[in-house]
Amino acid sequence: MNAVALPAPALRRFLVVAGALYLVWFFGYEQWLAPDGRLDAALCNHIASTSGSALRAMGFDASLPQPTWLAVEGRPAVIVGAPCNGLVLYALFTGFIIAFPGPWRHKLVYIPLGIGLIFLLNIGRVVALALNQHYAHQSVDFNHHYTFSFVVYGFIFYLWMRWVRRYTPSDAPTAAA
Repeated sequence: MNAVALPAPALRRFLVVAGALYLVWFFGYEQWLAPDGRLDAALCNHIASTSGSALRAMGFDASLPQPTWLAVEGRPAVIVGAPCNGLVLYALFTGFIIAFPGPWRHKLVYIPLGIGLIFLLNIGRVVALALNQHYAHQSVDFNHHYTFSFVVYGFIFYLWMRWVRRYTPSDAPTAAA
């Protein structure tokens, strides 16, 4: 398996772009959008309702007693809050792809596709947590904080590595891993 080793200028570029994107995130989201709350609320509502639809498609009696609360067979199962709505994951993935070298025309396709896959994974995570709460509530906390964090961040890392391996400029040296 080959690992990609960026030349020093490309590594500096990656770090500068990643730092700049973090500042944009900090000032754009943390200081402006997050306090407003409307974007997070809309995304939480969408995640909860889509997860409810997925559960109903699987034959479960799922309902939304409140816009971000998901119930299974009449019992509360999951509340989708701002930290779990996926927005930070979309930003993290987008930042990795933008900061790493590669053709912009491919980035303009890869980023929305990646965000769509992360969205679907997040729906699967919420569905699994709702079923976990319904059938084995003792393990929900562990699965929420550890199992699904590992799965989601591992998937984002996988998508990023696919990008790196496929679109790294051919003049970048590679080193055996």
